[in-house]
Amino acid sequence: MTDTFFIEGQLVDIRKKCIYPARINVQNTKIIAITPIEQAPDVYILPGFVDAHVHIESSMLVPSEFAKIAVTHGTVATVSDPHEIANVCGMEGIDFMIKNGQTVNFHFNFGAPSCVPATIFETAGSQISVEDIDTLLARKEIGYLAEMMNWPGTIHRDPDVMSKIHLAQKYGKPVDGHAPGLRGEQAKAYASAGISTDHECFTEAEALDKLALGMKILIREGSAAKNFEALVGLFDEYHDSLMFCSDDKHPDNLVEGHINQLAARAVAAGKDLYQVLQAACINPVDHYKMEVGTLQIGDPADFIICSDLTSFMVRETYIKGQKVAENGQSLINTTEARPINNFHANPKNPEDFNLPSTSDDIRVIVVEDGQLITKSAQGKGQLRQGNIEANVEEDILKIVVVNRYADAPPAIAFIKGFGLKEGAIGSSVAHDSHNIIAVGLDNESICEAINLIIASQGGLSVVSEAAKKVLPLPVAGLMSTESAEIVAKKYEALDQLSKKMGTTLAAPFMSLSFMALLVIPSLKLSDKGLFDGENFKFISPFT
Repeated sequence: MTDTFFIEGQLVDIRKKCIYPARINVQNTKIIAITPIEQAPDVYILPGFVDAHVHIESSMLVPSEFAKIAVTHGTVATVSDPHEIANVCGMEGIDFMIKNGQTVNFHFNFGAPSCVPATIFETAGSQISVEDIDTLLARKEIGYLAEMMNWPGTIHRDPDVMSKIHLAQKYGKPVDGHAPGLRGEQAKAYASAGISTDHECFTEAEALDKLALGMKILIREGSAAKNFEALVGLFDEYHDSLMFCSDDKHPDNLVEGHINQLAARAVAAGKDLYQVLQAACINPVDHYKMEVGTLQIGDPADFIICSDLTSFMVRETYIKGQKVAENGQSLINTTEARPINNFHANPKNPEDFNLPSTSDDIRVIVVEDGQLITKSAQGKGQLRQGNIEANVEEDILKIVVVNRYADAPPAIAFIKGFGLKEGAIGSSVAHDSHNIIAVGLDNESICEAINLIIASQGGLSVVSEAAKKVLPLPVAGLMSTESAEIVAKKYEALDQLSKKMGTTLAAPFMSLSFMALLVIPSLKLSDKGLFDGENFKFISPFT
C-alpha cells in the first residue's frame, strides 16, 4: 500500500536562501515533488534540526526515549558518540545503543568510540581496540570515528591513534576532534592528522585558530558546558563551518528544548536566519554524509513545521514521511529496554574515606559553573585525629572516586565551588570510565551516597538531613529504563534537593560527572588518584 500525502506552507529553502509558498508531496518515506503555489498557510516548513555531537547516555535515557523527547523540539537526527556505554560495556554497549535506536523512527548517526578507555590513568570497564574500530567502521550504522580525545597521542603520531584515524579514512568516514585549549603549532599538528571537528572551544580565539586549519567548529550548549555566548560571533564569517551541539544534556533540560533553542538564541542575537539554519539543519548532514532529508526532491521526508522563524515553536515533526510529534506531544511510543550492566563494587564503610595527613595544606580542584575545565588552587583542610577533612566555611569539600568494576581503595581529594552546606551527592555517571563519584561534607554522608548507588547497581544519589534519595540507572549505571517524562521528574527532584543543600551550580550532577574527566584540564580525580590534566600525571592532594 502506498502512503501518499502533501503538506502546504511557507517553505524555507536554506540552500537558496529564500522562502516561498509551496506544496510538498510525500510518497512512502520520500519527497517526490516540491511545487510553488500562489498561497499557503502561514506556517514555515524547514528541514529538521540536527545535534552535531551528543552522548545520548548523558540524558540518562536510552536512545528510543531520547528520540521520543527530541522530536517534540524538531530534532530529527543526532551525531551520537556512544563512548560512555563503551567504557562500561565495550562492544556490547555500542550494539545495545544501535539496536535500541532502531526501535524508533529517528536518525541516529552513531560513531566508533576512539578512546576507550579515555586514558591509562583510570579504571574502565572495557577497551575498544584498533581491531574493534575496524569492525565498527565497517558497519553501515557507524558513520564516523568519534572524538579523538588523545590529543597528545595525535600530535605525536602514536601508532594506535594513527591506525584508528587511517581506518576512518579508509572507510571514507570523518574523524571528530576533542582538543580543549589547543592552540598554535599543537593545534596545527592535531588538525593535520586528519581531525575534522572540535566541540571543545571555549574562546573565540581558540575557535579561530582551528577554523584557520580547516576544522569545523561545533557551538556547544549542554547542561554543564555552555560555549554559545563565546562563539556565536563566528556566524558573521564562518557559518559554512559551524554546527550546533549539546554534547551532554540532562533529561530536564531536554524536556525544555534542544537545538531549536540555540537557533532561536542565534537569531535573537542578530545572526542571519539562513546562516543559523545552515548550522542547525544542513552542515551536519553534509559533513557526516547523513541520510537525512534537507527538503530536496528525492530526499527522505524529514522536515518540521514551525509557527515562526524566531522562537522556532515546532508544530509538527516528520521523519521518513511519518509524523512523529505534534503540538509538543511525541507520537513515538515507549519501548521496553532490557538492561545491560558492569557493576561489581561492594558497600563501603565511612572509615574507607579517611585521608591521613600531618598537614592541612591541600590542593583544591576549583569547579567553574558552565565549564568542563577546572582550576587548581591551594587551600586549608580541617585536620582531625590525623585525618584531613572538609573545610565547609571555605567551601572546600571532600571529593571521592570509587572503582565500580572491582573492590579497591577510593581516591580522595578536595574541591571548591559546589557550595553544599550539608550531606553529599553521588553519581555513577563519571566521565569517561564511569566509576562512582561523590562530593560531600563528611565521610558518613559520602559513604551513604555511594552505598545507595552500589545498592542500585548505578544511579544518582542525594543524602541530606531531610532525605536520602536515589535515581536508579540500571542500564550500564548510565541510563534508566523508564520513560523520559518519569526520569526527568525524578532527576529534577534530586536537582532541587541538592540546591536546597546549598549548591549554586546550575547543574550540580552534570558538573560532578565531569570532575573525573582527566582529558579536560586542569585538575581532576580518577579512581587512581588526583590528576594534573595539563602535564598528564598524578599529583599529591597535599602541597
